[in-house]
Amino acid sequence: MDGLLNILIHIYAFTAAVPFLWFFILWIGVYLWRRDTKKATKLAMDVTTLLLIGSVHAMFLQIFHSDFGFFLILLFFLIGYGLVGNFQYRMKGKLDHVKIVRLLWRLGFLCLSVVYLLFLVVGLIKSIVSV
Repeated sequence: MDGLLNILIHIYAFTAAVPFLWFFILWIGVYLWRRDTKKATKLAMDVTTLLLIGSVHAMFLQIFHSDFGFFLILLFFLIGYGLVGNFQYRMKGKLDHVKIVRLLWRLGFLCLSVVYLLFLVVGLIKSIVSV
């Protein structure tokens, strides 16, 4: 069991190292399979968001030497859930949890993409300056 978990961790680490490469690979694969750009984009965004969470956490750890990155990402998702849920409850009088999670997951893709690129630039500059 420990060997299987170790293999899965290494596979995730490899895929999370270059999340946007997997976005394009998934997008092309789903587009060729389904011939639907909308479904291809949504699925590629959903999978890449999971990879971006790990990547941004690792970059946060590398830049700030703090293990708080994952919890900060989780905190923003929870705050977003509260804000969107409150807005939805005030507008419709009920909550649709699936729509809230889907919205937050896709907004998370956009926000984490920006943070990923920002941390990439900061990490590169920090590496260059330290040499």
